[in-house]
Amino acid sequence: MNRIRTGMIGGGQGAFIGAVHRLAMRFDNRFDLLAGALSSQPERARQSGLELGLAPERCYDSHQAMLQGERGRADGIEAVVIVTPNHLHFAAVRDCLQAGLHVICDKPLTVTSAEARELQALSQAQQRQLIVTYTYTGYPMLREMRERILRGDLGALRLVHVSYTQDWLATPLEQQGQKQASWRTDPAQAGAVGALGDIGVHAYNLSHFVTGQRPSRLSADLARLVPGRRLDDHAQVNCRYANGARGLIVASQVAVGRENSLRVQVVGEHAALEWVHEQANLLQWFPLGQPGQTLSRGGPGCGDDVRRLSRVPSGHPEGYLEAFAALYRDAAELIQHGTPCPVLPTVDEALHDQLFIEACLRSSAEDSRWVSL
Repeated sequence: MNRIRTGMIGGGQGAFIGAVHRLAMRFDNRFDLLAGALSSQPERARQSGLELGLAPERCYDSHQAMLQGERGRADGIEAVVIVTPNHLHFAAVRDCLQAGLHVICDKPLTVTSAEARELQALSQAQQRQLIVTYTYTGYPMLREMRERILRGDLGALRLVHVSYTQDWLATPLEQQGQKQASWRTDPAQAGAVGALGDIGVHAYNLSHFVTGQRPSRLSADLARLVPGRRLDDHAQVNCRYANGARGLIVASQVAVGRENSLRVQVVGEHAALEWVHEQANLLQWFPLGQPGQTLSRGGPGCGDDVRRLSRVPSGHPEGYLEAFAALYRDAAELIQHGTPCPVLPTVDEALHDQLFIEACLRSSAEDSRWVSL
């Protein structure tokens, strides 16, 4: 099988998420990383590329140089992975789409809905795929949760609660020069939101990924709990749905004792489901008036998508990297064969999630006023 010739923008020495993407790309051997503009610092870009085994002439010092250099090659890249800080996503995605390349971009796609709309239109005009890596949508048991909810196993939905809490920003790490904290708390690089854009958008994305529904109104409270911090480090958002259901999205990076705690709970009139990231291979099923059940990845009762995505036998743990790899597997099928994948996040989800962020900003700025979404 031919592999997709791929370049990467960002993700050089010292970058966390770039390494994760590269590992995920290798799981199914569907992508060849052949070129990179891995840093805005020329020497670091070159050294980063050489460490990854890229040919010296394909280690570029800007994404513009990479697009120019690859354009004339018989083995030039077909797709680009973008893992830069948030504020650099838009220009890089735009230029890659205009160059006729497919794009896989880390979330959030952009920092404004206007930029997201422009990229949506450009992707359609160029007939190129624009995929956004909402990691957790690749977990098999979250896809099982989605399948059960969409086929009506829970009945009418009543409660949708998603919380994503961490404690790594409980102290002002950005004031100590810590790289990841510095750009994530800087409005010039992260955009208008902090915790809400970093992890809250994952929580919100999962709320509509598993339910197939988006709220019609919301009331948001964005807080900066660490003194001197310029962006929110805690957010809680109440949601109301058209059918009367209530939702709650919580995102906090100052929740002491929480490492990477992501929890999804959906309650309907007949049953409830719950998934917890620390036990990602399990899904809790609570039918009304009956004992609860624990469903296991690869075990009895799971649908076809769980079996398709499972890489190791039942009882062997799978996690974050495998979830990322699931997105890359689905992306390869879409790019190479046009195989539709309704669960693969694209620019459409990214646009809606940016509209959610902007609605939260409006609401929080007006003392948590209810606003339409």
